[in-house]
Amino acid sequence: MKRTSYHHGDLRATLMDACLRLIESEGLAAVSLRRVAREAGVSSGAPYHHFADRAALLSALSIDGFQQLAAYLTAARASTTDPLQALTELGVAYVQFSREHPAQFRLMFRPELSQPDKHPDAHAAGDAAFDVLVETVAECVAVGALPADRAETLAVAWWALGHGLASLWLDGYLEKRSEQMGTHAPELVDAITRTFTALITPDAPTG
Repeated sequence: MKRTSYHHGDLRATLMDACLRLIESEGLAAVSLRRVAREAGVSSGAPYHHFADRAALLSALSIDGFQQLAAYLTAARASTTDPLQALTELGVAYVQFSREHPAQFRLMFRPELSQPDKHPDAHAAGDAAFDVLVETVAECVAVGALPADRAETLAVAWWALGHGLASLWLDGYLEKRSEQMGTHAPELVDAITRTFTALITPDAPTG
């Protein structure tokens, strides 16, 4: 019997979940509205009720991913009253998000697929997530922990660090290197983020 879940108003979420499952099992290249509809168990025309084309669906997933990432970062920032410690927690949270949402994380940084130029909400969602980091750096500047003239550069550097660690872990390289070092990937991520904090703030504790 054909499933009719799209009749009860959850079609959009059903299709987005199905698309993520398809990406995880077969990769981004396998995604088409027809394949997603099949994965969701709905008619081939059902996706067009919410998504004009493949890019619109991928853009919606990208927006949702950045919104979730912003929530992860916001929670990490709120976990401590120490702005420098918050920076470390943001790095860990960034990597954690990538580990818990790998398919979505890979998609979020593939603009040729989600076409953010045609879907400005994707740009806005990405900027909102990055703003959590910018605001945390600004808090560090306000308490004298970081120099104001390097705030923008340090925000981008911190983002690059978190993204690099996340990508290395997803691709399997971080775990391999961790084993060679006699440690585990989560511990290595924590040590690296703390070390980076110490490098940009020489008086900060590394323990």
